[in-house]
Amino acid sequence: MIHNPGFLLTALAFVAVIGPLVFVHELGHYLVGRWCGVKAEAFSIGFGPEIFAWVDRRGTRWRVAALPLGGYVRFKGDMNAASMTDPAWLEMSAQDRAESFPAKPLWQRAAIVAAGPAINFLFAILILATFAFVHGESRTPAVAGVVQPGSAAAAAGLKAGDRIVSLGGRDMATFDDIRLYAQIRPGEAVAMVIERDGKTFARDGKIGSVTEDDGFGNTFQIGRLGLAPGDPVVEPVSLLRAPVVAIERTGQIVRTMIETMGQIFSGGRSVKELGGPLKIAQVSGQAATLGIESFIFFVALISINLGFINLLPIPMLDGGHLLFYGIEAVQRRPVSAQAQEWAYRSGLAVLMAMMLLVTFNDLSSFGLWKSLSGLIG
Repeated sequence: MIHNPGFLLTALAFVAVIGPLVFVHELGHYLVGRWCGVKAEAFSIGFGPEIFAWVDRRGTRWRVAALPLGGYVRFKGDMNAASMTDPAWLEMSAQDRAESFPAKPLWQRAAIVAAGPAINFLFAILILATFAFVHGESRTPAVAGVVQPGSAAAAAGLKAGDRIVSLGGRDMATFDDIRLYAQIRPGEAVAMVIERDGKTFARDGKIGSVTEDDGFGNTFQIGRLGLAPGDPVVEPVSLLRAPVVAIERTGQIVRTMIETMGQIFSGGRSVKELGGPLKIAQVSGQAATLGIESFIFFVALISINLGFINLLPIPMLDGGHLLFYGIEAVQRRPVSAQAQEWAYRSGLAVLMAMMLLVTFNDLSSFGLWKSLSGLIG
């Protein structure tokens, strides 16, 4: 029986996940900014009241704040932590303008902004590459070793020994491909291409839906075909191939994120599945109870998530800045200050609405609303 972590472990685990990842993300902006000759006026881990800070010899104020839910690098010429351009930068001296962010060429500004998400992906790839080198790569063939009676696979007429060539038009190279495809599609119809005794044929089926408990009291629906693999095949991974395996796994994780987001927007999944900082804190503590490897793997997942979310084309996020730079590259002039201000206000409203939604979902998953309704009733 897995026990839920206590509050102290949950809090420590959350800080241990978010703190380093925010630092890594902002360090990407900072390092590329320095490489481009931009002065960083402040480097902050967290928001809100300052806990402690120091100023380095370059004049950058390094600060740690009370709310470890993000961070920022404020470059010279930025008006605020969201990197909105300060109109007063044009009034600076020539020397100050030369080391300000708005004065840099478009490609340099884009590189500085993209560096944050990029380093989150690189950080995760480093972790996953280490895991691949240590544990090897699962290459179990996409062949049904066992077909569970009464399962979705059995209903579709699959038999032991069948090789699953594709599901929903997607090639299945390994048994892990089958699992990853099915688990986010509970109850969905699926077109199957099967190879049996050297002959290939198509079958229409439906992915089964099962309710699982993660051991911490959380239940969720997950897709299952009802297949079990044959003998597992784990191939050793060389030091040179480890990054390749890690990049492939990162790509699979990002594709899963995109597909699940698409399901939420299309109505295939409930918005209640969206989680926020409280949920991350809870799962951080849970991952910590499962051992150091599970915790480190969770850090890699959150790092990928952080990089992906920041690339969304929402003003206030890195992706929003990159969108503006893309428009600037096309029209050969910056987006007007009025349009940017409107976009930033809209982006802030979207982010605040999303934060309220995921916080509501988090509290619901903790049973708060049910407890309150019980007290009121």
